[in-house]
Amino acid sequence: MRPYAAIAAAAAIGLFVAGCAGGSTPSGGQGGPQASASASALAASELKITPSNGSHGVNPANGITVTATQGKVLKVTVRGPGSSGPVSGSLSDGGKVWHSLWTLGVSQSYTVIATGTDASGQPIENLSTFRTLTPAQTFSTEIYEGAGQTYGVGMPIMLIFSQPITDRAAVERSLQLTTSKPVIGAWYWDGDEHLDFRPRDYWPANTTVSFDGHLNGIEGAKGVYGAADLTQSFNIGNSVIAVASTTTHFTQIYINGVKTYNWPISTGRDTLPTPDGSYLSVEKANPVRMIGGGAPGSAGYYNELVNYAVRFTFSGDYYHSAPWSVVDQGSTNVSHGCVNLPPEDAVIYYNLAIPGDPITVTASTAAGKWDDGWTEWFLTWSQYLKGSATGEAVQAGPSGSTFVNPATLPADTATAPLGTSAAGNYNAYSANLG
Repeated sequence: MRPYAAIAAAAAIGLFVAGCAGGSTPSGGQGGPQASASASALAASELKITPSNGSHGVNPANGITVTATQGKVLKVTVRGPGSSGPVSGSLSDGGKVWHSLWTLGVSQSYTVIATGTDASGQPIENLSTFRTLTPAQTFSTEIYEGAGQTYGVGMPIMLIFSQPITDRAAVERSLQLTTSKPVIGAWYWDGDEHLDFRPRDYWPANTTVSFDGHLNGIEGAKGVYGAADLTQSFNIGNSVIAVASTTTHFTQIYINGVKTYNWPISTGRDTLPTPDGSYLSVEKANPVRMIGGGAPGSAGYYNELVNYAVRFTFSGDYYHSAPWSVVDQGSTNVSHGCVNLPPEDAVIYYNLAIPGDPITVTASTAAGKWDDGWTEWFLTWSQYLKGSATGEAVQAGPSGSTFVNPATLPADTATAPLGTSAAGNYNAYSANLG
């Protein structure tokens, strides 16, 4: 047996008894500070902890590693900041190596207690207390989704960083999703400060989503570290999908896979066509003041209050009530770019709509523009994967998420418009002639 703490305690007791008896230390050299130091050194050599005891300015991105040089690692306990939870990790290499799962926090002290066995199978223990660095620069992260809010089946998870991110793969790998229903998706960088998660196909209706960003200690760029973790939980509601054709002059509304409504519409006139694309509802308001068509007093100028308006582009395209164009709805395009609805139908859609509901416009002569709205569904799955720094897909479920090779995924059986968006859905009709 080599329980080093017990050996050191026994040695101390031996010295005390010898002192009381007035004799000398027994031969054999078992007691004293040297024996205790020797035992500690032996434990440290056979059960190595990185960072080592007494270290300062430790890079939190490297985490904690415990290595058994002769035997095995049995248990690792990490005590961190009082407000944080336990530092989790996993064993590898046949039980010889333990490594923390996520990065450590910046400017924090940690104590690691590791137990294991030596080459002969006897128990050994080692301890390390260290402190992580205090970075000169940090980044913060915001998530669009609100706690407990409900979104449509097309909703991306949208993250915004306060600083440009250059080690994008490290940031992606710090993010975890837990979903009540199985989901396949991927992360996509839209610039160096905006990261989105989109499912391969629309979210399953009525899914609960929990996001955990283990960002504290991630080195997002040279010398720039995340200063806090980020968590959020939200819901995906019913599937409400709108598909509008600029040539048939009708829109279909599908609720949970069933075509529930087929309404006459009027879309943008020839000079102001409603752009093609699979968009998402962004917001709604009743009423909305719409101003456009040039300078005040010009022939095309308008300034109107519009009721029951559901927005799907940032540039100002809506599904909305249009009592003035009822005579044209179902036959002629006369709007300034919006999708005009009969008033009673506009009320129904307005009451159904939440942010993230898919809205697809087809057969237009104008192509949709990237980032004019939430345009993640403009991209096919293969195109979307190219926006990930890891090049990997994410499989999520009730037990969390893992990164996987996209080639190992099951075949995608979803079809447009109910399960996913159509390929090339933002291309103008005129560009596809011939």
